[in-house]
This record gives sequence, C-alpha cells and structure tokens, in this order.
Amino acid sequence: MKRPLPGKQIPKRVVKLSNAQSIDEQYGLDPVIDPGLSADGGTPGGMQFHLIECPYCGESFETPVDTSSGSARYVEDCQICCQPIEFSLQVDHAGILQSLSTLRSD
Repeated sequence: MKRPLPGKQIPKRVVKLSNAQSIDEQYGLDPVIDPGLSADGGTPGGMQFHLIECPYCGESFETPVDTSSGSARYVEDCQICCQPIEFSLQVDHAGILQSLSTLRSD
C-alpha cells in the first residue's frame, strides 16, 4: 500500500450522489416498478404494492398488484412458503382498486 509523502497534499475526490432516474438514464434502463407508488392507492391503472397475508403460512409480505388490466383472478406463489395463492382483484371503470382478496388455491 502506498503511503503519502510527508508534506504532499492528497487531492480530495468529489463523490456525486445520483438519484434513481439519473442512473436509469445513464445506463439506458427502463424502470420496472415506479418506487413512488404507495401501498395505499398508488395511481389509477398502474402498479401498486399491497401487504397481504399468506392463507397457508400466515406470514405477511408485500406484493405488486397490476390494476391496468382491470378486474382479474390469478395465482401467485407465496414469497415465504411457496404455496399457490389465488388473488382476486376488483377494479372500477377508472382503474382504481376496489378490493383485493387472497384464497388458498387447493
């Protein structure tokens, strides 16, 4: 390891912090999920995060919910125990989530 010579000034490095948008632009990335969306509503017709409880293991976890396609039913595995959970989304005509329910898929 090099040691600085006595009496010699070491230049300081300037570290510029970047936000997510500038990083995406720098590397040509498209954001997959908008981090500005909240779990209590988000934007109509878009991706939202919701806290759900697994009907098998009882653990809670956040999962993304896409309301852009309207009302839907689909199966997604639990992030903790990997059991299949059936999701049922009810979305109104404006694309706002009205209800989200989860059921055991067996």
